[in-house]
Amino acid sequence: MLFRPGYSLDLDAVLGPLSRGSRSPNVVRTEAGVTWLAANTADGAGTLALLRRADGEIEAEAWGPGADRLLEGVPAMLGAHDDDSEFVAHHDVIASARRRNPGLRLGSTGRVWDALVLAVLEQKVTSTEALRSWGELCRWFGEQAPGPGPARLRVPPTPVAIRSIVDWKWHRAGVDLKRRTTLIAAARVASRLEKAVELKGAEGRAWLRKVPGIGVWTAAEIAQRAWGDPDAVSFGDYNIPSMVGHALVGTKLDDVGMSEVLAPYSPQRQRAVRYLSTAGFRRPRFGPKIELRDYRAM
Repeated sequence: MLFRPGYSLDLDAVLGPLSRGSRSPNVVRTEAGVTWLAANTADGAGTLALLRRADGEIEAEAWGPGADRLLEGVPAMLGAHDDDSEFVAHHDVIASARRRNPGLRLGSTGRVWDALVLAVLEQKVTSTEALRSWGELCRWFGEQAPGPGPARLRVPPTPVAIRSIVDWKWHRAGVDLKRRTTLIAAARVASRLEKAVELKGAEGRAWLRKVPGIGVWTAAEIAQRAWGDPDAVSFGDYNIPSMVGHALVGTKLDDVGMSEVLAPYSPQRQRAVRYLSTAGFRRPRFGPKIELRDYRAM
């Protein structure tokens, strides 16, 4: 399949939220420039390979029971349905970031489950801890990705697989009781949670929050990936309020302060945050570090 985007497209930027860097078990980018993605779909597991050609076209190929569904979703995943025409930059730094990143799009996978598992694992722990647990759950309870992709490419565990995990294996993966309880509760109603993609916006995020343990932050993280929600800000994040504060007003902010500063951007507040993060703004590195906790040692 060939997809020619009718817009400026930064492929790495639009796919960025789906990956967690070079250690991501379900998203792998090779030296040849191919991005491999393994995912669960309504039709089963699938693998998608994407390559940007010299003429700007995106070459896509897929394998497994979910192959057709993944190919159908390529345009949406690459931001074809994203609309930023009404976005207004109220700060010079965001206006500048937008000019420098014309290819930034908000993509949507159309799928809740895989994003939900990773978002829950990232609750209240460092990215190092979460990625370690994510990798181990994908290796132990996910399946080898269909097709000829990299050997380490894994499909995330399905709801059935999550419900099959016994306590000592959760412990071995470093997942504490609160997060495992949330994942099991979500797995029990996984098919119904996909309705959030149809509802979208605040209504879709509220639907996700019906699961005990899924709060504002987790619902926003899922919404950003599942339907490219342009207003889903990750309130409750350790880094984002400080990053937004220092970028826009020159000082650290909490969630309340960030909400006030971003208010003029509603209903596209998350788009403003993405412009800042894609432009390289980061929380200043000072103060105490988060303590790394290894739940396997407890």
